[in-house]
Amino acid sequence: MSNYNKKIVIAGNILVDIVKNIDSYPKIGMLSHITDMSMAVGGCVPNTAINLAKIDKNIPICASGLVGDDANGKFVIGELEKVGIDTSLIAYSNTNTTGFSDVMSIEGGERTFFFKKGTNEDFSPEYIDVDKLDCDLFHIGYILLLDKFDAEDSEYGTVMARLLKSVQDKGIKTSIDVVSSNTADYGKMILPALKYSNYAIINEIECCKIFNLDSYDENGKLLKNNVELAMRKMAEAGVKDKIIIHCKETAFAYDVKTDVFTEVPSLKIPSEMIKGSVGAGDTFCAGSLYGIYHGLSDEQTLKFASAAAACNLFAANSVDGIKSKEEILDMAENWERLK
Repeated sequence: MSNYNKKIVIAGNILVDIVKNIDSYPKIGMLSHITDMSMAVGGCVPNTAINLAKIDKNIPICASGLVGDDANGKFVIGELEKVGIDTSLIAYSNTNTTGFSDVMSIEGGERTFFFKKGTNEDFSPEYIDVDKLDCDLFHIGYILLLDKFDAEDSEYGTVMARLLKSVQDKGIKTSIDVVSSNTADYGKMILPALKYSNYAIINEIECCKIFNLDSYDENGKLLKNNVELAMRKMAEAGVKDKIIIHCKETAFAYDVKTDVFTEVPSLKIPSEMIKGSVGAGDTFCAGSLYGIYHGLSDEQTLKFASAAAACNLFAANSVDGIKSKEEILDMAENWERLK
């Protein structure tokens, strides 16, 4: 287990989520009722960092990103600092507002996002002083939602790939996350970054879309062979240590160095306990980073990360459902899993 000398920097998207629970999703021109409304952090940086800090308060975590000089920006900074996260690498913009999402959540946890990029469209490598990074692991997300990083680079393919290469050159391990997009060119924007990633923690749709593979058949059944093929292709593209894939029913890990695949089904959660699923992927990512940080086996990491993601379902927002590492470990070992 770790002696907590290692630091993690979590960089990328920073948002505020306005979560609105609705009784149904209306057709165009029709009305539905908002039954409850709350304000919470959102995006890769707050979701992943806060969940990881709540899981294990002893891990040194630093957040990196860009917010507006506005109430939403101050809200996010306050929420990060409340759980002991170092916010010294977060910059303020005087020309744009903090990004936000209106999250429409229906009973059962399904949700729809109305998104304003805000300062996320301005966040760029100029806000990350690689020479001053004092960490052992640098995690950044989301590829496909950071305009300046997704931009083309003549030498490395994308600006993100160039940044990751410079971070690795400092002896720092790198980790990436991706957002699901209906329109993006996954291969063009993600493949270059894989070459300079030690870890990739993404979902089944994202990993398959990189290589134009179907993740589900016409009946909605997960095509596990395609997921495994995509993971192997990700390793061939350059991911150096581990590829971790999460989906609703199960999770996979591929240890590149040992050529070993591991699968762990998701926990079986009673529907009446589910309040929402906003940020479940980020919570899984936080659980995976916990496992990586502490050197857990792939099976232990997937069990822990899937239990952490299950906790996320207990709240309507991204961070209120998470539990301590002891409670998550208990869930991971004792709760029933899907068959």
